[in-house]
Amino acid sequence: MTRGAVFGFLAALAAATAQTAATAQTSLERGRYLVDTVMTCHNCHTPKGPNGPQFDKALSGGLRFDEPAFDVTASNITPDRDTGIGSWSDAEIRAALLEGTRPAGPHLAPVMPSGYYKILTPGDLDGIVAYLRSLPPVANKVPGPVYKLPVSHQVFPGAEKPMSASDLADKSKRGFYLATIAHCMECHTTPASSGTGLDFQDSLGKGGRQFPGPWGVSVARNITSSKRAGTGDWSDDEIKRAITQGVRKDGSKLKPPMGYPFYAKMTDGDLDAIVAYLRTVPAKE
Repeated sequence: MTRGAVFGFLAALAAATAQTAATAQTSLERGRYLVDTVMTCHNCHTPKGPNGPQFDKALSGGLRFDEPAFDVTASNITPDRDTGIGSWSDAEIRAALLEGTRPAGPHLAPVMPSGYYKILTPGDLDGIVAYLRSLPPVANKVPGPVYKLPVSHQVFPGAEKPMSASDLADKSKRGFYLATIAHCMECHTTPASSGTGLDFQDSLGKGGRQFPGPWGVSVARNITSSKRAGTGDWSDDEIKRAITQGVRKDGSKLKPPMGYPFYAKMTDGDLDAIVAYLRTVPAKE
């Protein structure tokens, strides 16, 4: 076999392996992993008590976002038919994830990162729906949304369509996929000066957004490859520790609302892929 033929065979084998893995991950367990870990859905959709998330009422809604344009509370996404999504069809759940729409009523507020979820593979999307269907129904009626100004949804660049199996076989591209469905750049990119969404063109990953809460005010960090302002001079293990434990390179603690306890359950392979992607984010000072 010639060298070119060997390389061609290995490329085909990698793509086939990725496709097999994607097929295996269409299960309920894949959906559980994505919802409970990478996508940190509990951060918004699980009620918070004095000791943290109330997992006995998991994903039944509760976190409020009172912003200049809207006042909304994270929805109950358990299968309760009266207060959750139990009466929704699979197609309606997919539409909520991908388009930010609901069967009746106003569009979901842009804090729901549907503009990042268009990249989801069909298999992963099916797994998420299957897992949400499997949850115990929890009766918890949350307040309806109040919109003070017109709102629009912004699609994250590169997330306009489902990622292909061949791209998922590439480490840094798989890292981009995972960081996108984890909507990392939603917090780590500064708003556009025009006031219409985030400035992905000039401020991707630059940090600076403020998040007030019980922890005080936390400021999203620069996660670009900048060696001065970002994580360019951090080791892979130091970046992973920041993601999973909330500890900086110098050992000091980061503040919430980043979902360190959820990211701590990610596989080593997925963490490696995210680090590989972060290494490719252009440096911003």
